[in-house]
Amino acid sequence: MNIDTILAPFRQLSTPVARRRATALTATAALLGAGLVTTGGTAQAAEPWSPRSSYTSTDRGDGTYTVPLFRADVPDIGVERVPAAENAEGRDIYYMISTTMHLSPGAPIMKSYDLVNWEIVNYVFDRASIGDSFSLRNGQNSYGQGQWASSLRYHDGMFYVAFNTNNLGGAYIYRTDDIENGAWQRTALGRGLHDPSLFFDHDGTAYIFYGNANISAVRLNSELTAIVQDFPNVFTASNYAGQPFIGGLFEGAQFYYINGYYYAVIITWPSGQGRQVVMLRSPELLGRYTSEGGVNTYEARGVLNSNGFAQGSLVPIAREGGRTDWHGMFFRDTFPIGRIPALIPATWSEDGWPTFGNNGVVPVEGPFAKPIALSPAQERFERQKSIVVSDDFANDAPHKAYMDEEWTIPAAPEVDESLLGVQLLENAGFEAGAVSPWAAQFGATLALDTGDPAAGSSALKVSNRTVNGSGPNQFLNGKMQHGVTYTVSAKVKYTSGPSSVRFNLAADWGSGVQVMTFANVPVGQWTTITGQYTVPATANLNNFKFAVETPWANPQPPSSSVEYLIDDVSIVGQPLTTEHPTEAEIKPNGSRLDMAWEWNHAPDNRYWSLTDREGWLRLTTGKVVTGDYVYTKLSNRAELAWFEEARNTLSQRTFGPRQSAETRMDISRMTDGDVAGLAAYNRGFSYVAVKRAGGVNTLGVVNRGQPFAVDLDQATLENFLPGTTVSLGDATEVHVKADLDFASPTGQLWTTFYYSLDGVTWTQLGNRVGPQTLDGSLAHFMGHRVGLFNYATQQTGGHVDFDHYLLSDTLTAQNRPLNTGELDAAIAYAATLDESAYPADAWAAMRATLTAATAARAGTFGTQNQIDAPERALSFQLARLGVLRDDTLPVTVTAQTRCVGGKAYLAVQARNDHDAPVDVVLESAYGQRSVPNVAPGANAFQQFATRTASVPSGTTTVRVTGTVDGRDVTTVRTSAYPAGTCGG
Repeated sequence: MNIDTILAPFRQLSTPVARRRATALTATAALLGAGLVTTGGTAQAAEPWSPRSSYTSTDRGDGTYTVPLFRADVPDIGVERVPAAENAEGRDIYYMISTTMHLSPGAPIMKSYDLVNWEIVNYVFDRASIGDSFSLRNGQNSYGQGQWASSLRYHDGMFYVAFNTNNLGGAYIYRTDDIENGAWQRTALGRGLHDPSLFFDHDGTAYIFYGNANISAVRLNSELTAIVQDFPNVFTASNYAGQPFIGGLFEGAQFYYINGYYYAVIITWPSGQGRQVVMLRSPELLGRYTSEGGVNTYEARGVLNSNGFAQGSLVPIAREGGRTDWHGMFFRDTFPIGRIPALIPATWSEDGWPTFGNNGVVPVEGPFAKPIALSPAQERFERQKSIVVSDDFANDAPHKAYMDEEWTIPAAPEVDESLLGVQLLENAGFEAGAVSPWAAQFGATLALDTGDPAAGSSALKVSNRTVNGSGPNQFLNGKMQHGVTYTVSAKVKYTSGPSSVRFNLAADWGSGVQVMTFANVPVGQWTTITGQYTVPATANLNNFKFAVETPWANPQPPSSSVEYLIDDVSIVGQPLTTEHPTEAEIKPNGSRLDMAWEWNHAPDNRYWSLTDREGWLRLTTGKVVTGDYVYTKLSNRAELAWFEEARNTLSQRTFGPRQSAETRMDISRMTDGDVAGLAAYNRGFSYVAVKRAGGVNTLGVVNRGQPFAVDLDQATLENFLPGTTVSLGDATEVHVKADLDFASPTGQLWTTFYYSLDGVTWTQLGNRVGPQTLDGSLAHFMGHRVGLFNYATQQTGGHVDFDHYLLSDTLTAQNRPLNTGELDAAIAYAATLDESAYPADAWAAMRATLTAATAARAGTFGTQNQIDAPERALSFQLARLGVLRDDTLPVTVTAQTRCVGGKAYLAVQARNDHDAPVDVVLESAYGQRSVPNVAPGANAFQQFATRTASVPSGTTTVRVTGTVDGRDVTTVRTSAYPAGTCGG
């Protein structure tokens, strides 16, 4: 069979959604067309088509679901509802946002109709910054930092996102009027706001609540562009000292107004207990700031202490009669998969406090009834949606506005090369017979000491220290330069005090002390402190002070009074190897990835492509790893592995309890020193890769586990494990597969790697590797991810092409026979459908997917991944057809305002024009009513009380459910009504 014949249907798919959901079928078809899969598969009697839920759905298909929801990392969630009356779809829509830290694009917007099944529909930003730390430039990184704990709000037709960045300039507010497709406008608030919660009060005034242990607030101006007032310590953990639910954390506050009270939902971690949820409430939003006598008006109560379900949101669910139920969406630490949310029902008592779960108990993998019922067809389609995907890299994902994000590229700084490679400090070795130009700060005494110099005839003695900053300084005004990397060093010795003391070599230009480098110095011996520091563009070079300090603490630690000697201090600018952001690095390159993918830090768009080779992802090496990167988040500044330093690693979430990921690599254009492969990674990582050395390609497995050393020999760290290597000879392509097992045992990840030269016959590479577990330093602080990567250790310019990414939840080690039953069922069901009942574009998309699935089925499969990927793609299209079927129930809807006794009422009527009984739900901003079994020609009617004398114009929604040709069908209609005023 000709390869173009198989691929043609995918290239003709008529909608972006249809095209991207044809994932992996192209890849499987390509294997068939290339002769790598033999024909002659035996068809079996197909079971009825009843597709399973997606890999990241826990919907059981029977009206229940289990918790946690996703089986994947979705931390720090914020959920917002857009009511049916305020959106074009005419039903309640839920959106959720999450933390993505150093990933790009970031701050994903997820969408759901039932709060159980979710899909990614947008991102707030493509890059959080074009600076070094978000782009893996010049030794900088944002591991475990970047974007944290977003708050998502909908107000007056506008969507707002507030989040804090730990290393990118503090808090930001983004806004858009189109959450699924629009561009986001960014506003910097100019300061950090830990775990911010944006809240709009009744009068529209916007506040942000934030903090850890002490919950404070700021009021924003009417444009939400600036902070205009502070309200520190609205309430604090210490206000509730002695309560059993009070302990560590006390953060992640989210605020809501419910039945006359302001509620705050907070995570807390009492000593000796698990993480849990505390709720606080007050009739006054600002508590002590508006209450009589300035007393704290927030009362607190522990509302959930079960299996570690904690931080998150309250979620409103509309009920009949205008009533609103509130559930909880709280995540649970489930490392190494990550932090996973759970939708947890609540029972609210008459005194206004909730109990979550089953009388306060939320069992892991426990079932709950779904809170929102959809039609059977809609239920089936929602269960196919996922936040992980197989992919054929066809460059057919929908275009989104974040992909066109614009940045102003700063001009590269002008550098005076005469100031490079020379000592910038004066009297650096203290041999000038005087202390000058060194000066003392914070009360220290400086004097020359000839008794024990590290070199030469004298050192500098620092005494009479009382605070951590007490010590020597020297101004370097006009000598330091933006963007230049400096080697900074000093020799230090002390003879009395703690067993070791950390000494910081620091810079201060009026914006806070910046640690250039540091070291822990043991008592009684000269120790060299050395490191490199790049001066940021924000530094004030006309007020640049270099100083030696010890760490600050409150109260001042013993190290603040240690007397010491210092000698041979040095600051020397390095040759110009500094990278600067460029337009070509940042501008779109014409390639569009599925939204399940995120880059490990912002990518360099010059060095990846979906267009250089049709149907393949190309990763080109654009820089050589250095081994000079350190975790800027960690106080010990531990070094990064080469794999962590590598730019343009493309990743997706992992999912549990078991996951298999497969890809095919063209390695023909690798250069010596290149390393490319498939990884399961966090700070601890395992990967299968091809390394090219001396013109020879070798395949093998790398595993990095704990404990994590501070100083690394990167080359040794990423050596192949004995017993896992294979020489690839003259092979130009290799298939690799990673089987991730999170369940043997729970809390650990063990990965087994396989390879194949034809995609059919597979060989295991050594034993399973692991365990990977939670990194207690939280250096990455996210769940393990699966990544495709290519990095250079010697020279740039080599590239690797990846043909596909195929997922399954079946592992080779489970020893299950390959099972085509679900694929056969989907193919058989597709053959029963009538083209005339469906929209033309949706039908064409399904047919293209079916053609490829049928072609794949005719061959011999080598893995379950190669079966599951086409089945999932076809089932998605079939389920999509189910909700797009051109079955509508005839109904006539009217809505009008009326006056009764001086009060305004909204009258809504729906007439059943069908030839059989239907069920009708009338929905409005003032409540809803269900009317079952409405006879043909009969009306469903409700007059909703508004409890006011006037109402603005608006829209009502009517849902009609009935049967057409034996199929359950739901039709939604809307009707506008005018404003009305009664009396006066």
